[in-house]
Amino acid sequence: MIAIIPARSGSKGLPGKNIRLFNNIPLICHTIECAQKSKNITRVVVSTDDDEIASISRNYGAEVPCLRPAKLASDTSMAMDAYLHMIDFISQKSLTSIEAFLALLPTVPLRESIDIDNAIQIYRDKDADSVISVTESPVPIYWYRKINAEGILVDYKNDFDATLNRQEVEITYIPNGAVYVFNTEKLRSSREYYLEKTYPYIMPKERSIDIDTLSDFEYAEYLFKKNKC
Repeated sequence: MIAIIPARSGSKGLPGKNIRLFNNIPLICHTIECAQKSKNITRVVVSTDDDEIASISRNYGAEVPCLRPAKLASDTSMAMDAYLHMIDFISQKSLTSIEAFLALLPTVPLRESIDIDNAIQIYRDKDADSVISVTESPVPIYWYRKINAEGILVDYKNDFDATLNRQEVEITYIPNGAVYVFNTEKLRSSREYYLEKTYPYIMPKERSIDIDTLSDFEYAEYLFKKNKC
């Protein structure tokens, strides 16, 4: 199966984060190396609009068949369009259709190859439309609040029993960006990640850090070094 790593140049939260040194190598290279260790990944492909990211990725053994068009690399561009652009490019060059593929965000450096392989196994066993890695939500959803038009703090939703203990509340999950497995045509036709047969792959919190800010980066690096001790 093909793994696509999306890595555009325009990060606002932490500029240059995809090639910022994380444990002495560019951040994106941790995802490249993880994908290379997977027993189910046949090709590791990077989708980027940036020549430097492309060069670094190739040096670490990933393919960059083409650069992503600028229209697919803006702040408002949808990641799925970049995925499908790369899938179509590869399909046209190889004259073969690609039934399914993975997307691996380069900002989740603590995932392991077993996470990739487990998600693929779920996809195959369940004949899924998609498999999305998730982790348990940090707090119960009924703790969430919002500020209304009058500036007052109110319940985000009003159908929760606030007297329940945390242990009594149904567990919820959030996507962590580590692994997405997609059926190509289901993604293309629906333009949705979550479909009738979308299954979760549950990951522990310590492997689910998705880097967006400098504090995320520093915490992820701390966990990485701690786990290597």
